[in-house]
Amino acid sequence: MKHALLTTAVAVALMTAGVSAQLSRPRSVPPGKAASEQVPALKEVGIDQKPNAQVPLDLEFSDEAGQPVTLRKFFGPRPVVLALVYYECPMLCGQVLSGFAGSLQGMSFTVGKEYDVLVVSFDPGETPAMATSRKKEFMRRFVRDATPENIHFLTGREESIKALTGAVGFRYAYDKAIDQYAHPAAVTVLTPDGRVSRYLYGVEFAPKDLKLALVEASDGKVGSITDQMMLFCYHYDPEAGKYGFVIMNFVRAAGAGTVLLLVGWIVLSLRRERRQATAVLPTAPTGTR
Repeated sequence: MKHALLTTAVAVALMTAGVSAQLSRPRSVPPGKAASEQVPALKEVGIDQKPNAQVPLDLEFSDEAGQPVTLRKFFGPRPVVLALVYYECPMLCGQVLSGFAGSLQGMSFTVGKEYDVLVVSFDPGETPAMATSRKKEFMRRFVRDATPENIHFLTGREESIKALTGAVGFRYAYDKAIDQYAHPAAVTVLTPDGRVSRYLYGVEFAPKDLKLALVEASDGKVGSITDQMMLFCYHYDPEAGKYGFVIMNFVRAAGAGTVLLLVGWIVLSLRRERRQATAVLPTAPTGTR
């Protein structure tokens, strides 16, 4: 009897599950694309890394006041961190700028002293007024030692934008269906003379990574000796766009330090022994008459 009841209960459960599955399955919607299939617009989006590529410094843009400027104005004494965004982006660009501001806030370097900030819209339809609005929002988030004269938000014509994005390998695409741009999330660290040094990926950038990238871009001219020594222990991974700890370099450095300490101890010990031996040498007799 118990066996029959158990069999009946299992059968009812299976029937109920089958009915539920049928009711929850869409009847008139065709099967969608495979999850692994890439959205067509995204095939044109990405970063083509171009280390040491020169940015055309004579490209003309407009500053927040609508005045024409060339990129050359923002290069010379310090490295420059370049963020390519568009100001009316409903999601990703705002996160990139927010994360960027937070990274600068958490870094010990000072804008205008060790580096400059350059934000450029890749939408030729955007205006200096939009750049001004975004800059004010950026400045509110980045409150530590923020100097507006060293943080620049630019707009430009399509030919200048294409030349700049092409120089740094930044690929984006306009999607007419949703009236938005598809684009990667990254910042590019440029040398003082406008060459590509490092790419950092994501919407948040570790202050340590940004600091090390600036030290490298400046060829060691910014940052302390400690910052430069950190580059020995941290290695830039171009695929990840981050710096990772290199254990072998640390082991080598520790081994070299141990050898130096050992050599120093041996030298000091030998000197001490010589001084002690000299102190106990018997004095020669002066002779008798």
